[in-house]
Amino acid sequence: MSTVVFVHGLWLHASSWAPWAERFAAEGWNAHHPGWPGDSPTVAEARANPDRAGGFGISDVVRHYVELIAGLDAAEGPVVAVGHSFGGLIVQRLLAEGHVAGAVAIDPAPMRGNILLPPSSLKVASVALRNPANFRGSVTLTPDEFAYGFGNELTAEECADLYERWTIPSPGRPLFEDAAANILPGSPATVDFDAERGPLLLVAGGMDHTVPASLTRTAYKLHRRNTAVVTDLVEYPDRGHSLTIDHGWTEVADTALAWLKEKGF
Repeated sequence: MSTVVFVHGLWLHASSWAPWAERFAAEGWNAHHPGWPGDSPTVAEARANPDRAGGFGISDVVRHYVELIAGLDAAEGPVVAVGHSFGGLIVQRLLAEGHVAGAVAIDPAPMRGNILLPPSSLKVASVALRNPANFRGSVTLTPDEFAYGFGNELTAEECADLYERWTIPSPGRPLFEDAAANILPGSPATVDFDAERGPLLLVAGGMDHTVPASLTRTAYKLHRRNTAVVTDLVEYPDRGHSLTIDHGWTEVADTALAWLKEKGF
């Protein structure tokens, strides 16, 4: 028996992982999908209280999950982490720093070393970066911004439904930290590529505007320099950033489950 902790990224509530948690639980996993620090229990409450989310940075989120993982029952077996977007960056740090035994990073936000950011990534990040006050505040996506960053491969109807169901205000600080990752020593977006760690699966959406597949491929190349550890890559050429929550999420979830089983979890 193993335990999985799901880590969401910006603008999606932790409850967006509930279908994944149910699917993993059906396969015998102990599944947890806690939110970030400052998150409210429900989507409605998060929208009503956007200031709660403001000010938290990447390292704050990492520490939050480290504490949560440390509090899990050791009898539940080894812990793996599955993260999407900024959650994908968080789980890579959790893995490299020895807090989890394995990880799946889906469309992960770029870490230090990922130098060339495509224009579409910069367009999405500009939602926060265009206003310095967002460093300490929270940022909410408009329906059009969600459609560009998440739902560009969806029908208008499905995109609108996902926006209404899952989106919440999120802290702007991680986007500022990530934008400066390659110019600031000690960036919280740094992942130790030389760490002795468990296996890592990177998953890319080929049509993703927020984290284009080129960024995930670069992350794969950076990790593969450490030949003493396992790093794998799967790409869905026709999927966007919504691949964990849209109509095709089960395919991605089953890929993660099969890979984890193959790695002995």
